[in-house]
Amino acid sequence: MAYFDAASAAPLHPVGRQALLAALDEGWADPARLYREGRRARLLLDAAREAAAEAVECRPDELVFTPSGTRAVHIGIEGALAGRRRVGSHLIVSAVEHSSVLHTAEAHGAGGGSVTEVAVDRTGAVDPAAYAQALRPDTALACLQSANHEVGTVQPVAEVAEACRAAGVPLLVDAAQSLGWGPVAGDWSLLTASAHKWGGPSGVGLLVVRKGVRFAPQGPLDERESGRAAGFENIPAVVAAAASLRAVRAEAAEEAARLRDLTERIRTRVPALVPDVEVVGDPRRRLPGIVTFSCLFVDGETVLHELDRAGFSVSSGSSCTSSTLTPSHVLRAMGVLSEGNVRVSLPPGADSEDVERFLTVLPRVVAEVREKLGAPVASGAAELVDGGGGALVVDALGRRCPIPVIELAKVIGDVPVGGTVRVLADDEAARLDIPAWCEMRGQEYVGEEPADHGSAYVVRRLS
Repeated sequence: MAYFDAASAAPLHPVGRQALLAALDEGWADPARLYREGRRARLLLDAAREAAAEAVECRPDELVFTPSGTRAVHIGIEGALAGRRRVGSHLIVSAVEHSSVLHTAEAHGAGGGSVTEVAVDRTGAVDPAAYAQALRPDTALACLQSANHEVGTVQPVAEVAEACRAAGVPLLVDAAQSLGWGPVAGDWSLLTASAHKWGGPSGVGLLVVRKGVRFAPQGPLDERESGRAAGFENIPAVVAAAASLRAVRAEAAEEAARLRDLTERIRTRVPALVPDVEVVGDPRRRLPGIVTFSCLFVDGETVLHELDRAGFSVSSGSSCTSSTLTPSHVLRAMGVLSEGNVRVSLPPGADSEDVERFLTVLPRVVAEVREKLGAPVASGAAELVDGGGGALVVDALGRRCPIPVIELAKVIGDVPVGGTVRVLADDEAARLDIPAWCEMRGQEYVGEEPADHGSAYVVRRLS
């Protein structure tokens, strides 16, 4: 089985496994106690903190361990906002942040605070100038991920941090995806990360708060971790997290070059092997191991199941793989195709032969799924109505994407150049995928119109 989902969780690094097993025997006692076992546990905890701080490039007393990366985000945002409540309650986030950031922002807004969401371009990157324009006198905190978890795009953190510093606003950086590859550049104020993203054990997060940043931990106070992360420290997991971070950093330069070659192979060959594919994310400013693409006319969930049967573990941002049946917020913010989305995230040590086998299997899988869905051969599944005036109406109500897009593709050639097709659909994904199809095929997306049921998406034929 080829595991290609390291962006969700990287396999435990061998050095981390060794450290975990050793610390289970040596680090089980309470590090706050003065007897021998407690002192031994304290030494392990302090050494892990120093190793992690060295990797982050911060002071050890600025770094605390949390029960997860998500908790680090929650604690960091809530504490920073509370510490600067006299300044105001305005929070800035990007539209493609991890859900832990966006959920915290939603809670802040529901509690009476104000939130500005900065848009991204089609590669998934923010414009530093847009961040600077979003800053206000009452801005308490700004948040920006170092790199995107779904498409791998690296964000201009240093430029945004400079703008925030000039305005006197702290910047919190979610470095979960990038910290294993190197420290985050720029004059940021707070940083969060998660050990299972770099090959450490799950259940360990990092929160860094630079000296001088106003910070007020929320919730009941606790003497552990400088009062910022309550509860007994999981010392064996913390030790393993720090050991694995040090190990992956030692291998990072060589491994990054190797994985970039492999992902570039996927980026260039998939569009050549599979028709109607959009590779998303920045082609240059991206993480070494992530490549994401979307395939027209396929059900992403079915593609993932078929790839799993063929021996490949990959993930997706397609609407059909979400419990909410809505497209990924990242893909939506980028304005790219969400249907048939596949994210390949290679772990360190990924085999070149597995990548070649993936490139051999993928075209067959996509072709078989398209055939099952009736694309591009007309199936009569959608009702076609002459709307008059050179317009056709495709009734795809009650049908999930990619069916509305498939039916649009079937009939676009039946209208004259300059004529329009109105696609009636009630699947939320159609709002994203029909404009994305137009972008890929050189047709004009006129816009969305209200309809008795769902919405009408109007497309004008240009060629």
